[in-house]
Formats: sequence, structure tokens, C-alpha cells
Amino acid sequence: MASRSLALLFFLISSAPLLFPVVAEHHTHDDFVRPIDRKLLGLKKEKLSHFRFYWHDIVSGHNPTSVPVVPSPINSTTAFGLLNMIDNPLTMGPELSSQLVGRAQGFYASASQSEIGLMMAMNFAFMEGKYNGSTITVLGRNPVFNKVREMPVIGGSGLFRFARGYVEARTHWFDANSRDAIVEYNVYVMHY
Repeated sequence: MASRSLALLFFLISSAPLLFPVVAEHHTHDDFVRPIDRKLLGLKKEKLSHFRFYWHDIVSGHNPTSVPVVPSPINSTTAFGLLNMIDNPLTMGPELSSQLVGRAQGFYASASQSEIGLMMAMNFAFMEGKYNGSTITVLGRNPVFNKVREMPVIGGSGLFRFARGYVEARTHWFDANSRDAIVEYNVYVMHY
């Protein structure tokens, strides 16, 4: 009887994988990436939005919003090598007193030896309405004397997770003495 019980126990243990098949996971421990359903992240239908606001680059005065942190290391007509940190107001209209909708935070650097061409890296940090706390990230080349400059939207946060698109920048006003500028931004962004 004991040998029968022992044989039955041995049979059950050795055939357990056949009786209770193990469900293989979708990925192994060696994988560092796996597909997921977009619904798990709350992603709904993708939409295209257009934002228009004015970017105020204030270099002069007692409270500048754009400050040079690295001067151009060479004598250059294009200020090649200059790096400015920014915390620029974004307003509904071209007047600085118009409604504040957010801030452009990041930096721009003079990246061309032959023209005034900036490399821009900034977040549009919104503080108005349902977009309060969300950001759109722009990274691109800005040849400032072109009438229209196009730069890519490379991402975002909050309501702009997985964002992509582009911005068009048009200089609204520029003072050559103070180097202060107001730039109209039209942002076309795909987001969820």
C-alpha cells in the first residue's frame, strides 16, 4: 500500500506540468521592453490642437527673463557660443500686460558661425485652464532673421504626454539696442 501511495505521489509530482500547465508570461526576465495596451495609460483618441501665444524675451532692465550664462568665447558677429537661460512669459497678446498663459523655461544658444542661428531647448509650462501644470517641449534650430522659423515639438508632460508636432515662430517686435524681443508662437501639437 505504501509503495502504491508513493508511486501515485511520484506520478502526480512528475506529471504536474502536464496536469497544470504553467501559463508563460509575455516577457522573460531578460527583456527590458514589452508592449502594453494604451488604455492602461488612459490614452484615448489622439487630437490635433493649435495654440497661439506671445513669447517675451526680456534681456534688459532690472528683472530680465533671459540671462547670458556663457558669453561667446570668441569675437564673433553671430555671438557663436553664447548661452542664455530663459524663464520667459507666454501671454495671450503681444503686450506683456496681457493674460499670462504660461512660461517658456529652458535655454537658447548661438550655434551658427555664419548667421544668427539659435539652438532652442525649452518647455512651454502652461498655467491656465485645463492645461495648468502640463508642458510642451520644443527642441530645434531658430534662424532668428528668417520671417518664419519652424521647430519640432519633441514631447510633453501631463495632458501632452506623447506629444509631437511643430511650432512656427514669427518675430513680432525686436529692439536692437536692448535685444528684447516679442515672438509670436503658433504651436500645432498632436496629443491625447
